[in-house]
Amino acid sequence: MARYREGALTYDLFPRGTLSLSDVDLSARVEESAYEKDLPHLQESVYAAQIRHFLKGRRAVIAFEGWDAAGKGGCIKRLTALLDPRGYKVWPIAAPNEEERKHHWLWRFWTRLPSTGELAVFDRSWYGRVLVERVEGLATKAAWKRAYDEINAFERTLSADGIRLVKFFLHIDRRTQLRRFRDREKDPVKRYKLGPEDWRNRERYPAYLKAIQDMLDRTHRPDAPWIVVSANDKKHARLEVLRTAAEVLEGRFP
Repeated sequence: MARYREGALTYDLFPRGTLSLSDVDLSARVEESAYEKDLPHLQESVYAAQIRHFLKGRRAVIAFEGWDAAGKGGCIKRLTALLDPRGYKVWPIAAPNEEERKHHWLWRFWTRLPSTGELAVFDRSWYGRVLVERVEGLATKAAWKRAYDEINAFERTLSADGIRLVKFFLHIDRRTQLRRFRDREKDPVKRYKLGPEDWRNRERYPAYLKAIQDMLDRTHRPDAPWIVVSANDKKHARLEVLRTAAEVLEGRFP
């Protein structure tokens, strides 16, 4: 276990290289019959875990990051399908608004943390500072480099206060992403999901790849681990998310 010290604070970090995108088995697949059998059972398990989570007064945060078109929305839809809507909130994170820009960049995430008995799901998260803001030049180099320490301190505060925190990164290869982009272009219902910025981000793949690996190396901690999910097959990704989410709500993970 690696130790990282910042001022008077010390963080436990997994050794660098513990998580690597190159080690992810993107060939993982789930047969349709197995998916249709397992999906409802896992959703029922998550619902039962949510009820026990509420009764025990726990709090949990699940954050989603991943490549464009990796299937984050589909995973969140299946995750929340059977949940009691009074006990969770999904926060879609986009660029900060005028009011949010007046505060420290983490302020808008503090205001979205779960209350007692709740689950907060972030559809993208505070990691935008070290991903899109870094690569697109929306944050200065000094700001995004400093953000690793700020994120570790933020998450360490949450875990020390009893919040269970897990972070998913949905990983797909470039060929799968291109196919999904083209499918979205042809589908009038899904076309809104694809914009010029998605194509621009795709052209900057090497820069994003480095930023993602730096993020994993600098923020993968025992109390707030990253789970890198093989998502070339959407069914496989959804089941993996559901299994982990049930453990988080039961208080068994992390």
